[in-house]
Amino acid sequence: MQSNKIIAVDFDGTLCTNAYPGIGEPNWELIAELRKHKANGDKLILWTMREGETLQNALDACSQWGLTFNAVNDNLREITEAFRCNPRKVFANIYIDDHNAKETRLPYETYEKVDT
Repeated sequence: MQSNKIIAVDFDGTLCTNAYPGIGEPNWELIAELRKHKANGDKLILWTMREGETLQNALDACSQWGLTFNAVNDNLREITEAFRCNPRKVFANIYIDDHNAKETRLPYETYEKVDT
């Protein structure tokens, strides 16, 4: 049995180059990969800071690029039913964003030294 995933993906700097509030050049490689995932049963969430007209412009661009979403800046219905609430944090198995953390720890200098 295939295990379907939920993929949350950012728009500016990820699905396209960052040209906010405009629409940047599409990231065709990522778009093609996401379309394959969706065709294989994975669910896609557009996870962006955009809202209002700029969000609609992003959705229109994605539609023109052949990319549609199961949710936009929100959890999937099956997740809200499972958790019996709609948490503010969007639940996904995979998060794709141009601001992903590259390190698992903060630089050493940011930690306070503790006397033992």
